[in-house]
Amino acid sequence: MKSISRVYTALIMLFLYAPIAVLAVFSFNDSKSRTVWTGFSLRWYKELLHDAEILNALKNTLIVAAVAAVCATAIGTLAAIGIHAMNKTARRLVMNVTNLPMINPEIVTGVSLMLLYAFIAQRTGMLRPGYATLILSHITFNLPYVILSVMPKLRQRNLQLYEAAQDLGCGPAEAFRKVVLPEIMPGVLTGFIMAFTLSIDDFVISYFTSGPTSQTLPITIFSMTRRRVSPEVNALTTLLFAVVLALL
Repeated sequence: MKSISRVYTALIMLFLYAPIAVLAVFSFNDSKSRTVWTGFSLRWYKELLHDAEILNALKNTLIVAAVAAVCATAIGTLAAIGIHAMNKTARRLVMNVTNLPMINPEIVTGVSLMLLYAFIAQRTGMLRPGYATLILSHITFNLPYVILSVMPKLRQRNLQLYEAAQDLGCGPAEAFRKVVLPEIMPGVLTGFIMAFTLSIDDFVISYFTSGPTSQTLPITIFSMTRRRVSPEVNALTTLLFAVVLALL
């Protein structure tokens, strides 16, 4: 049974990562061919560094991902602390509501956010498609992942340490900063990294809520593949995979 299990696991890994391996290999191909290997070259990585459209999309992606991840981590951590302090019934109810955005189809979330922003823009002139709508959307879908990352650490922490810190002279805020925060920091960092990588990766919601000057990398790659499939896309996606792998 162990040998069968290992073979089965190997087949799953092959199925998942073989396409990425092929993409990475052909990102170093000297020619534009996607089937014939003509020699090793860094040509497409060099051209990628001189592509203004891709570099601008990369800048937009990093700005949106960083701001959204920081905001979602701060809000999600505070929300997790509040949820953890609730009674069992209320906590279960709120967590079920919190989990809804994760199982809700992204296209539904994207279209609903787009309609919301359009309604607000029509009535107030604010929240027209751009950086603001994109960042708010990313914060929205990142929050549940941050909360789910922090909650287990809150359940594992030692409640007596917080009370002892207060007995020894710390105020509630200082006790939280010196005792609670270090205990839950692994969950906070995990939530931040999850939010950052999900923001970099998101396409559907970004497609519906971005403006003409706030195009992210997934949207740019999609538009490139509709016009032409350049080997630069191979190089770009290989770099993205390497960054996400390093973060995880």
